[in-house]
Amino acid sequence: MLATFFRSIIIYIIVLIVMRLMGKREIGQMQPFELAISIMIADLASIPMADIGIPISNGIIPILGLLVMHLIISMLNIKSSKIREFICGKPTILIYKGKIDEKQMKKERFTLNELEEKLRSKNIINLGDVEFAILETSGDISVIEKPDKRTTTCKDLNIIPEYEGISYNLVVDGKVMTENLHKIGKDYNWLKKQTQKFQMMPEEAFVVTINEKGDMFCQKKLNKKEMREKNKKEGNF
Repeated sequence: MLATFFRSIIIYIIVLIVMRLMGKREIGQMQPFELAISIMIADLASIPMADIGIPISNGIIPILGLLVMHLIISMLNIKSSKIREFICGKPTILIYKGKIDEKQMKKERFTLNELEEKLRSKNIINLGDVEFAILETSGDISVIEKPDKRTTTCKDLNIIPEYEGISYNLVVDGKVMTENLHKIGKDYNWLKKQTQKFQMMPEEAFVVTINEKGDMFCQKKLNKKEMREKNKKEGNF
């Protein structure tokens, strides 16, 4: 039992490292070869975890082999557009200039209901509002609405919004993000002065953020008593 426990931990760490090396990509955005490798890794990892009679290397070595294959295929995709098209396919236009392409829909085995479902996920209810809909190689759909249906932007109104930049987390759940403080050229003493304006120390904050304009958001962390009272009010005993 103990051996199975430790084998599971080792396999889990290996799989976690391999998936991390494969890159940051959501399941729905995976290319076919990435999804296939992910499924195979899951299958290979389960075998040595369930059967202690099988050497753990029988699971680790094939997983590392799949990682090597993934890296090779990724490099080939970057180097050659023909190989990329062969492995990943190419985008398909399902709606062209407001008209649904039935031939391409049948070719991709894509039903009208599936198309409408994908459009609803993009906050588009009416098919007639779509100028172009492109089925990407990942299975996701990119949508370009008709000009009169698009959301009005500041540019359309000749308005130039103020630059805000990104927001930095300075404190998360009472932990000071020293690296982010250094990025904005500040130190702990500066942060302490800022949080004191909100009647708290940095370690007492649930979250502290600041954007490049200097706008700061600060919220105090609930203590145990306040948490219990909140739970009672919400009915969580």
